[in-house]
This record gives sequence, C-alpha cells and structure tokens, in this order.
Amino acid sequence: MDLIIIILYTLGLLLIFFYSISQLQLLLNYLKAKKQVDNSEKFNLKNPKEIPVVTIQLPLYNELYVVDRLLKNIAKIEYPREKLEIQVLDDSNDESVEKIKKLVAQLQKEGLDIQHITRNDRSGFKAGALKKGLKIAKGEFIAIFDSDFIPGKDWLLQTVPYFKNPEIGVVQTRWGHINRDYSLLTKIQAFALDFHFIIEQSGRNFGRHFINFNGTAGIWRKECILDAGNWSGDTLTEDLDLSYRAQLKKWKFKYLEEVETPAELPMLVRAARSQQFRWNKGAAENFKKNFKKLAKDKTVPFSTKFHAFFHLLNSSMFLVILGLAVLSIPVLFIKNNNPQFRWYFNLLAIFLSSTVIFFLCYYTAYAKIHGKSFKSFINFIGMFFTFFSVAMGFSVHNSLAVLEGHFGKKSDFIRTPKFNVNSLKDSWRDNIYLQKKFSPDLAIEFALWLYFGFGLYSAFMLNDFSLTIFHLMLFMGFGFVIFNSTFEFINK
Repeated sequence: MDLIIIILYTLGLLLIFFYSISQLQLLLNYLKAKKQVDNSEKFNLKNPKEIPVVTIQLPLYNELYVVDRLLKNIAKIEYPREKLEIQVLDDSNDESVEKIKKLVAQLQKEGLDIQHITRNDRSGFKAGALKKGLKIAKGEFIAIFDSDFIPGKDWLLQTVPYFKNPEIGVVQTRWGHINRDYSLLTKIQAFALDFHFIIEQSGRNFGRHFINFNGTAGIWRKECILDAGNWSGDTLTEDLDLSYRAQLKKWKFKYLEEVETPAELPMLVRAARSQQFRWNKGAAENFKKNFKKLAKDKTVPFSTKFHAFFHLLNSSMFLVILGLAVLSIPVLFIKNNNPQFRWYFNLLAIFLSSTVIFFLCYYTAYAKIHGKSFKSFINFIGMFFTFFSVAMGFSVHNSLAVLEGHFGKKSDFIRTPKFNVNSLKDSWRDNIYLQKKFSPDLAIEFALWLYFGFGLYSAFMLNDFSLTIFHLMLFMGFGFVIFNSTFEFINK
C-alpha cells in the first residue's frame, strides 16, 4: 500500500510539473509577443465603404439588477447607426422581461436598431439563444456581451478593423474587473483571470496555438460561426466548444490584450461556485468532445496539441491537486516510518520547481496590472499564496464538476447571479436570485478541513515540517470556503 501511495503521489507531481512547463512556455511566448510590433492589416473605418455591418448580441436570463446598466452602456457604442444592430436575446421568466421591453422601446425611439427577442423555452441555454438570434442577424460580424459587461464607447472601433484579414474568425478582448477590490474573494478571482487573459491568452495566440473565445467581450465573423457548425448547447461552455471547432476548420483568432472590457466579478462564494462549476465541467466536456479530433489532425503541430491537452484539461488539475492533498498526509507518515525511502522523497524536492514557475508566471501578470514596485511585489507574495490556498479550498466542488464532465452527466446551465454592487456599503442580501441553502459539498469540505488540521498536528508529532506550508494553505483555503459559505447562509 505504501508503494501504491508513493507511485500515485509521484504521478500527480509529475503531471503538475508538465503543466507548469506548458505555462512557462506561454510566459516566454508572452514576453516575445511584447517585443513584436503588430502589423496586422485593418479596415479603414474612416472610409464608409470599408465599414461592415455589425450585430451586437446580448444574451440575458433573469438579469433584473444589471440590465439597465447594460443597455444604457451599449446604446453609447460609437459606430454608424445604419451599420449597427442590437439583439437583446432574452430568455428571462421573471419581472425583468417587462423592464427590458420598456428599455428597448425607449432606445428604439432614440433611433437605435434594437430588437427584444424572446423564446418560449430555454432549450440550448445561452447557445440556443445565440443561435436563434444569428438566424436573423443583419451583421457580417457578431459581437457578444454578457449582462455584467461594460464595453467602452470605442470598443467596436478597436476590434472590427482586424477583420480585414479574411482568415480572422474571432477577435477577443481582455476582461477588466469593476469590483476587483470589493473583497478578498473578488481580488482572488481577478488575480486568476488576469493571469489567464495576460499570460495564457497572449502566449497561446503568439505561439499560434488554440485559444478560446471567452463567451463574451469578443466578436465573431458570422461566416466563421456557420462554417464551424454553429452554436451548440451540448456542453456547458459553448464558447470553448465553438472556438475549438472553428480553429480545427483553420480559422485564426486575434487576441487584443490592450483592449480591456470591464465586468463584474461574483462577490459571493455561492455565486463563484456556480460559475466555477459551469466553467470546470464545461472544460472537461470539451476535452471529451474535441481533443480526440485535434489529436488525430495531422496538420496540427505537436506543440499545439500539447498546449491544447493542458488547456482543455486545465480544470482537471483540481482533481490532481485534491488527490495530492489527500495523499500528502499518508506520505508524511510513510516518509518518517520508512527511512529507506528518504532518498526518494529528497529527490521529489525537484518538483518545487513547479511552484517557482507558477510564481514567475503569475507575477508577470500581476505586475502588468499593479506595477513592479517593492510594495507591489510584497502584496503579490501574499496574494499568490492566498489565491492558491482558496483555489485548493474550491477543489472538492470543482473536482465534482470535472468528474461530471468526464463521465457525461448532463446538467442545466446555471446562471451566475449578478448584483451591480461595487461598494461595501451596498447590500447583496435582497438579491432575489440567491437561494438560501447550503452547498452539499460543505460536509466534505468540513471533513477535509479537519483532516488538514490533523496534517498540521502531525508535523509536530513527527517533527517533520516539510509539508507544513502545503497543509497550512489547505487548512486556510477550506476554512475560507466553509466560513464564507456559512456566513452567506446566515445573513441571507
């Protein structure tokens, strides 16, 4: 049994190491990209003959608190009115329907070409709504914004020109965060998303590897959507699915790091859980659906297949981390009860290089947003360990999502509640979309919190502190999730 545990533990460390190597390569790609001048051909939007027709799609489902902000902001978009169409794809079944109807009517009176499109059922969820709107869309290009996004006035002027290259199928922009500093939870989410949008998206795009449309804050060529097989609701991340199908059809994606599109981050643990569940399960579903096709495609280079493997299995790393965490305490006892294995455990220290790689990658993204001052660096160190602690605290919930994705269990597209709350003075408690119930994962998370507390105790009992930092992070991460989930339940 000891040998089996050691083998499994080593395999987990090895998989994390290869994943870190893929991230290091993306970091190097990013640094190379920053030195390169962008000479992309572009439409001259000062020439009326080069201005294409654009449709903006706004998929909505029960967004009472943010729809007013969304529509008023979209109405300010700078683009010739005769070349702009707006589709409000409304699947709502609550009081927000009437509110949207009135807002759309008002904007129509102001001369905006805007339609309120509803459905009798929610089949296909967001993908179904986008697909229905696409059938009647006037635009050659389709911009998509979720309800909590606030694009700048010149957003179309910054993105549309890149479609002059007929091979470009998608232009994606970087997400910003309007409530980054609301709480520790929002800071942690911003920390993770900044890394994705600065290092991963830029690194993959520069290396000509597959990237993904992020579901919002991007614009598609309508021909690309149709050529790739149109939107499909058979996974929970229809954006990732269509992205891979389009790139398998040899369409190119253009990522614009410098174009920021602000949005609202989930501000409650339960809201973050629903979003994380959808993203992590959807990624696993897409690995199952698309990776085999990619692996068999002889025209795709090995390096792209390597990065696609870890891209689509990104969420599955939670399973690996959870497995390593659970095994780490038995490993601590095996190490101390079997001196003959000591040399091997000393050899495993080489895998600490993975932590160093992650540290460098995340710092590069953090410094891009927060600068490179000494104070910023110290703040980064704290955020780095806090982020990974909380990420491990979410590992049970996310691992269950991943398992459902790999085993093909179907579930509904659960929306992430929006709040339009930016200050601690504002209250979230009256949000009608919040359900007062405990997550069923809490019992497991509480048991693991006690388990890793025992791991901390074991370090003193065995006088071996080699895994103490790891166990402390796990103990704090699970404690954070449990405490905040309980607090939200009591205060709702």
